[in-house]
Amino acid sequence: MSPELMNALGKAGGIAAMAFGAIGSGLGAGAAGPAAIGAWKKCYAANKPAPFQLLVFIGAPLTQTIYGMIIMNTIFGKCADPAGTPLWPGMLMAGIVGGIALGISAWYQGKAGAAGADALAETGQGFANYLMTLGIIETVALFVMVFIMALGLK
Repeated sequence: MSPELMNALGKAGGIAAMAFGAIGSGLGAGAAGPAAIGAWKKCYAANKPAPFQLLVFIGAPLTQTIYGMIIMNTIFGKCADPAGTPLWPGMLMAGIVGGIALGISAWYQGKAGAAGADALAETGQGFANYLMTLGIIETVALFVMVFIMALGLK
């Protein structure tokens, strides 16, 4: 296999990490967004103040796209070294599997954010607890990113 093809396949793993992370971010924000809008509507209908904090629930899944980009840049850095290109299968698989893990984390973070948005709008309480739940889900994505970066794909 040519070094150029090995390099391209390694980089494909980096692109996959960012892409799957972004897909999950879209799904997560897409789950939390309508719930927050519905929660705001309930507040307006009840003449209650609409909590601005609901935006946190919508935006929380977006960080997984950033983590995917960090993984992508890490893998690209390994591909810049010609000695690292024989490890393209590891780079490709780390990017694909890691990106899927990031995406699932973002998606479920959005689903949890949707529940948090509804609960906060209804009760006006518990924001810190709901945010801690999102933080625990976020930790999964952070672990994935750190562990992939620590793999030493070289």
